[in-house]
Amino acid sequence: SRRVVDLHGSYGRVRCLDCGSQLSRHELDQSLESANPGFREQVTGRGAIEVAPDADAVLHETSGFVLVDCPDCGGILKPDIVYFGETVAKEVVDRAFAMVDDADAVLVAGSSLTVMSGLRFARRAARAGKDVLIVNRGATRADELATLKIDHRCEVILPALAELLG
Repeated sequence: SRRVVDLHGSYGRVRCLDCGSQLSRHELDQSLESANPGFREQVTGRGAIEVAPDADAVLHETSGFVLVDCPDCGGILKPDIVYFGETVAKEVVDRAFAMVDDADAVLVAGSSLTVMSGLRFARRAARAGKDVLIVNRGATRADELATLKIDHRCEVILPALAELLG
């Protein structure tokens, strides 16, 4: 799809907490590499880095590491992700609601809809009489709303569905 709302943001972007300016993680990586020449090789060469499944990294040695600030205003940079305890921006939610309103149906793929931020879109579609289709391994909080629930892996079902509809 070309019309995508990153409801909870994207690890591919970084946002300034002060001015809201965005840059790609690639750009940030280049800036950090310039500010810390050889640091990457230093920590990866000794096995001094542990990367968790959620992409968090534990570095055992950071002395001398130089942080970079927002290139526009000097503010603090943060991954453009909505973390636990933060709220999704109203304009992002409004865009997602508009897409649900314009849609003929809603497909939930690979989500248990544990958090309300996703569940509310399935509920809105169901209230409007639209089909709610769910592809997920295991139960979701919207199973009772589903017109069709497929308890299977998305990487199997979605390509088959695309081929069937394509």
